[in-house]
Amino acid sequence: MATVSLISDDAASPEVLAVFDDIRAVRGTDFINNFWRALAHDPALLKATWERLEIVMGPGDLDPLVKEMIYIAVSTANGCSYCVHSHTAAAKAKGMSDAQHGELAAVIGMAMQTNGLVTALQVPVDEAFQA
Repeated sequence: MATVSLISDDAASPEVLAVFDDIRAVRGTDFINNFWRALAHDPALLKATWERLEIVMGPGDLDPLVKEMIYIAVSTANGCSYCVHSHTAAAKAKGMSDAQHGELAAVIGMAMQTNGLVTALQVPVDEAFQA
């Protein structure tokens, strides 16, 4: 159960509606997901988070699909089911195939296993890996 209500367009302040309108324009959809509606209780945080996300997930040296796949991996590691679902949907919209999704899951699982082992064993980092 949510700890905050989700702000509808009808209940949103002009500042919140401006961010919602930008989200709609950038994404080319009328859909505003629950994350943004929950953040709308704090219009400054909503605006700052959206602006930062636009920069990080926007054009750059990494392909947009790669960015979404990284987001899925980090969200999995952080245990954020909401973000795993939302960024999996975004990755699929950007062309992630079922085979790529399966391979991503295998990489995430392998990294989690080896990370756990190296942490439990407190393996020292090889000098060759330190730059």
